[in-house]
Amino acid sequence: MPISIAVAMLLWGKVRGPQPVRVLSRLAMLVFCQVTAVIMVFVMVNNANLIYGSWDDLLGTGKHVRAVPAVPPADPGAANGTGPAPTPGATGAPAGGGDAKPPATRVQQSFRGVDDPKVPGDVQKTDLKGQLSGVDGEVLVWLPPQYNDPAFKDKKFPVVELIPGYPGSSSTWYGTLKVSEQLKPLMQQGKVAPFILVSPRTLLLGNRTDAGCTDIPGKVNADTWLTRDVPQMILDNFRADPSADRWAIAGYSAGAHCASKLSLAHPNRYRAGISLSGYNDPATEKDSLVGKDPALREANNPVTIVKHAAQPPKVALYVSGNKGDGFEDGQAIAAAAKAPTTVQAVETTGPHSSDVWKDMVPGVFEWLTGVIPVQ
Repeated sequence: MPISIAVAMLLWGKVRGPQPVRVLSRLAMLVFCQVTAVIMVFVMVNNANLIYGSWDDLLGTGKHVRAVPAVPPADPGAANGTGPAPTPGATGAPAGGGDAKPPATRVQQSFRGVDDPKVPGDVQKTDLKGQLSGVDGEVLVWLPPQYNDPAFKDKKFPVVELIPGYPGSSSTWYGTLKVSEQLKPLMQQGKVAPFILVSPRTLLLGNRTDAGCTDIPGKVNADTWLTRDVPQMILDNFRADPSADRWAIAGYSAGAHCASKLSLAHPNRYRAGISLSGYNDPATEKDSLVGKDPALREANNPVTIVKHAAQPPKVALYVSGNKGDGFEDGQAIAAAAKAPTTVQAVETTGPHSSDVWKDMVPGVFEWLTGVIPVQ
């Protein structure tokens, strides 16, 4: 912006030609200054909150759906940790059940640092090609301080998947909510379990479209990407505990909806879910493809999932939000839930913002440690 103003001041008196030409030229200079000012403010806000990870994300030009294959059916008899979680039904709705057989080949990945000054240097990044989902996207991973301690060389660690809002970047949990920086000392003190923290890309479709963490026939296998491809990659590359009792999923805003829905729909993958200012009705997000389809909208509501589960899922949910911003949604899930499902609905105060969610990180992970304790 300072450059655009300097250029306008330099050229202002040098404009030549008829009066209309001079007026239009100077008007163009003013418009240029205004446009650069708006862009500068947007970039500053985006950099502070990591709303978009790239210009491709902002413009909707990124391509992250390589294909939309038919997802192999789940094997109800398989043990958790041998691979992926259940496949959604024909309508794209999540379905309960056991885990499917793993892919034939292990997903060996190379990792590098994250090229973002807001993200701590100990966060790793890899580009994953989803074998089952057909989704391509980055996955960010942070390892707890105990991971490389020789005393823990034979230990397998619990895992939490971190889901951003919409639109949202895979970096937001680390850069804006500062999850690893806040939890590292608590893990060292034994107050929080040494979780591996995993944040996958969730902005998969262009044209300002939210996939809603759902498998949508012909469009995207977003559920399979998050609950099968990403967990399998973590199991193949890190000392991650394969037991469902040692996995959880957390999200804020639209990601909170995903955390509630996916944990309840896939109890053989996740033991717990954390929802910060989320919602139950997918149509709450106006850009949600799921919310535009009546059948998908109903089937992907956490209350519907709880009510129609063949067996009440063994899942612990922490649902927080203001009145009118998530709290009543948590109460609705709690009212529909039956043991062994547990729901803690917590009323909060403050705006729908990262500042509120960042301050909640220590407390909700201490709660999660009560569900998935230090071992």
